[in-house]
Amino acid sequence: MEEIKKHMRELEEKLLYHSKKYYDDDAPEISDYEYDMMLEELKRLEAEHPELASPSSPTRRVAGHVAEKFEKVTHEVMLGSLTDVFDKDGLYDFDRRVRESFPGLSYVTECKIDGLSCALEYNNGVFVRGATRGDGYVGEDVTQNLLTIRSIPLTIPEKNGRVIVRGEVYMPKKVFAKLNEQREEDGKAPFANPRNAAAGSLRQLDSKLCAERRLDIFIFNLQYSDATLPDSHADTLDLLQSWGFHVSPEFRRCADMDECVKRIDEIGEMRSRLPFDIDGAVVKIDSRAMRASLGEVGSLPRWAVAYKYPPETVRTRLKGITVMVGRTGVLTPRAELEPVKLAGSSVAYATLHNEDFIREKGVKVGDFVFLRKAGDIIPEIVGVDTDARDGSEVPFEMPKACPSCGGPVTREEGESAVRCTNADCPAQLVRNMAHFVSRPAMNIETLGESVVSKLIDAGLVHNVADLYYLKKDELAALEGLGEKSAENILASLEKSKSKSLASLLTALGIRHIGEKAARGLALHFGSVEALMNADAEALCSVPDIGPESAASVINYFSEPSNREIMKRLEDAGVNTVMKSDVIDDSLAGKTLVVTGTMRTMKRDEAEELIRRHGGKAAGSVSKKTDYLIAGESAGSKLTKAQSLGVTVLTEEEFLGMLGSGNK
Repeated sequence: MEEIKKHMRELEEKLLYHSKKYYDDDAPEISDYEYDMMLEELKRLEAEHPELASPSSPTRRVAGHVAEKFEKVTHEVMLGSLTDVFDKDGLYDFDRRVRESFPGLSYVTECKIDGLSCALEYNNGVFVRGATRGDGYVGEDVTQNLLTIRSIPLTIPEKNGRVIVRGEVYMPKKVFAKLNEQREEDGKAPFANPRNAAAGSLRQLDSKLCAERRLDIFIFNLQYSDATLPDSHADTLDLLQSWGFHVSPEFRRCADMDECVKRIDEIGEMRSRLPFDIDGAVVKIDSRAMRASLGEVGSLPRWAVAYKYPPETVRTRLKGITVMVGRTGVLTPRAELEPVKLAGSSVAYATLHNEDFIREKGVKVGDFVFLRKAGDIIPEIVGVDTDARDGSEVPFEMPKACPSCGGPVTREEGESAVRCTNADCPAQLVRNMAHFVSRPAMNIETLGESVVSKLIDAGLVHNVADLYYLKKDELAALEGLGEKSAENILASLEKSKSKSLASLLTALGIRHIGEKAARGLALHFGSVEALMNADAEALCSVPDIGPESAASVINYFSEPSNREIMKRLEDAGVNTVMKSDVIDDSLAGKTLVVTGTMRTMKRDEAEELIRRHGGKAAGSVSKKTDYLIAGESAGSKLTKAQSLGVTVLTEEEFLGMLGSGNK
């Protein structure tokens, strides 16, 4: 038993170490597959020996808890809100008030993350509980959902007594955009902004649904500690960072309010480029002792203030509305606009989501509309300038037939989406095919959307399996292709047959099953055959798979046509089982960047080689970069690498570093 316990502790240490390398240091030393195998082994041992399970085990992050309700939590230290100011005069008024008590103070300026505030509690170094802000005095216990956030450390070095930190749970912009896209495909109303999405996700009773949303958190305050703390807030943030927390980004100590104002302007300029949504900047007195002396008024601290950026909106004319057909048949109206500059880019189109949205906003063709970017990413119409109407504006109606195939459309009860019900709709087929061959899926580079459209128009393919039965003469006869192009397409198709099971499951385009969920299913079931025969209970036992995702998988494989497609794919030689594609660990722990034109391979092929040899392929050069692989016409990345002292490799030197598995 002692040997088992020792082995479990070793697994825990390894998993915690590699999790930190991946999430905190951005420098993974092992493949995802190796990590998942270790995690599966630890889960098995904990199930067999529950008495040996550690409260700090990484398996605590595995989602699967379903709560009947959230228990109330009384905050030991109040989670206050902030006084808002909307101009620079408000900032200087705040400065004058606090300097009456402390003339020699300094400040810390931070981004005001637009998310949901939470308190995290640690006891003797172990994360034990997390709760929402609520009214500042009483919140809700959302521990199980917070455990799905990978940037929250399960343990911290401070193991003497209790520590309570406060942070802001948020949804990254890219995740928000992808989530809304999926919701519209599923016939659900999109979230208004990342904050609403984060709040709704964190309050899911099923932690698996929360895990699917890929939330993150920034810690911005140490609420309580049994240990002696630095007086400086900035130094405290540095301390929290050393404990493993992701702390308030872009924070900076400022000597006076003039420096704060300058920094707030800098944050405002970079706002649209940040990977997370902010609605302002926060100015705090740096000294904790001064803060304690000033205290609060109700729930509002006297020692901090929030500057709110005005939302950037522009006015332009709506020229027309076109209806797009998605790969699941959803009809999505899109606004065609007179091009206008917004948040640093020219915008000519905007999503109108669905007919309910158009009706709610009162949008008509020909209107002057107000435009903004939801989450600083997606252009959307927020209102209509009704005073500018001259009577020529035309109301919009959703089409009664599919604009692509002319087939019937329907709107199911409880859904906001209108769908084409024709399974043979060309628009759906084109987009299904385009998704199947895309880089995150089967990565068939020679089959772009234009080629896919030609194949469909020629009647050569009617589903994704048909791709693997194409003949050279059929392809060569298509306009704009020829014999050489046909050979390249067939070679790409042949190469794709060895793609991983996770890639294949991603490629199928099953609703709710993205790259992460596909990898989890591949790892858990090991084959398409096992997955096709899985019931809801078995599916829901997989991390990141909730009831909706499970239902989608079951519905997909219950269709005889989809089972036939899987059989034809397998008969064609497409891989349908889980296997490791890692060759060796010759690049383990190394971060490499590829730039320029390679002589013997494409850039993505070089990056795949890096990964298969245990390394990390990064997109940009930084101090963490170990090697830059420089091909012909290497540009700014080479210059930066040289300035940072990063080792530069030729293509030949890179290949020479690889283990024997590549030779």
